[in-house]
Amino acid sequence: MIERPEGSGWIEVICGSMFSGKSEELIRRLRRAKIARQKIVAFKPRIDDRYDDDDIVSHDERRVESFRIDDAGEILDYVDDDTQVVGIDEGQFLGPKLPDVCEELAQRGVRVIVAGLDQDYLGRPFEPMPTLLAVAEYITKTLAVCMKCGRPANRTQRIIASKERVVVGAGEAYEARCRHCWNPEEAGPDASAEKASGRSAAATGGDDENSRRKEPIQADTKGELSGP
Repeated sequence: MIERPEGSGWIEVICGSMFSGKSEELIRRLRRAKIARQKIVAFKPRIDDRYDDDDIVSHDERRVESFRIDDAGEILDYVDDDTQVVGIDEGQFLGPKLPDVCEELAQRGVRVIVAGLDQDYLGRPFEPMPTLLAVAEYITKTLAVCMKCGRPANRTQRIIASKERVVVGAGEAYEARCRHCWNPEEAGPDASAEKASGRSAAATGGDDENSRRKEPIQADTKGELSGP
């Protein structure tokens, strides 16, 4: 249980692959805050209309009301002085302003909970989530079940042919995979080359933040992040 000193705020990040329960965990935390009679407000990117136009909906159809936005900068327009908890789903789609917005809210005493993918379909860090992970007080790494072998899965396998980084979809377009069963070539014949190109840019000092190599972070048996 997280103890909140009076007047303080913080950032919680829930990250992992698709089908790992990120939105479900976000909804669970928001519901508990609502039971505690705290004032909450939730947001989702406008691009995500898979299950509902307005509500945040998990793959198992749990839901919470939310505002649809195009950019993280819009969040501040909806947060009142008496708002205590802010929930944000699919944070990877809300642009580079997201970490700064979350920092500002936390400084104002708001508990901020963000759920999102930490890797794209090529296994590259999915900004702005890595930046948010660096400044968050609390991090939960969720693991799915590999749909090929049943092992714990931390990667998202695209199963349709597309080179676009953002392709909104669910079970018809993606599967959860472990590192051994994950194969970016299933997303199309050029996927491996694109992945290699991104890593090469990082190795030679390229300025693509989404392709930079990060220090390894391991997940413990409870799914919580633990550093070296």
